[in-house]
Amino acid sequence: MHIPESLQDLADSEAVQFLKRPKTITRIIAGVFSLIVFSSLLTNGYQNKTESSKLHCVLNSNNVACSLAVGAGLLAFFSSLTFLALDAHESRIGNTRFKTAFQLLDFILAVLWTGIWFVGFCFLANQWQHSPPKGFLLGSSSAKASITFAFFSILIWIFQAYLALQDLRNDTPVPYKRSLDEGGVVLTTLSPPSAASPVNTPTTGPNNLSYAGSALSHVTTPKAPRLAMMPDN
Repeated sequence: MHIPESLQDLADSEAVQFLKRPKTITRIIAGVFSLIVFSSLLTNGYQNKTESSKLHCVLNSNNVACSLAVGAGLLAFFSSLTFLALDAHESRIGNTRFKTAFQLLDFILAVLWTGIWFVGFCFLANQWQHSPPKGFLLGSSSAKASITFAFFSILIWIFQAYLALQDLRNDTPVPYKRSLDEGGVVLTTLSPPSAASPVNTPTTGPNNLSYAGSALSHVTTPKAPRLAMMPDN
């Protein structure tokens, strides 16, 4: 099947290649899950009971549960967008230390969000389990949606932590080695020879007889003193 050049160029563009990366797809999915968690409770998470007009959280009338889900979902959503924007400019980062620090921060936040979503899922599920079955006329679907996608967020953030750990292992800088991409030259720092290093001495053998003979020719033996005879008077 013939593919037009315009579509082929679009498929090979940097934007499309960036969107096809596993890390990019994972961040987008994590942002969508977080958006569903906090938006579902913001829209229908607070309802009034049949006997009063005051708004209560549909999760066992516990406002802390709704506030936790909304706050965690909102922060996780902005966190995913922030790191997605940083990933787009990751190739322009030339400082190796800054790039390593960024990847380490990504891994730490992924592990932290995994723990937050795990605690949040357990708390939301517990409050929904203790909620009265017909306490509110509306809002049950919103509560179920927030609990379901809180659980899915645990899995997606675990996968993000795994990808961040893989980046840390693959991009660890090699000490005393610097690569120049422009010329493809690798400069390796070598330690100078120390004074205690052994000195190569010439070995004796048949080929070294001439050298020994020439060396001995320059050695002069001391001469004995001469006795002068004095004439008798």
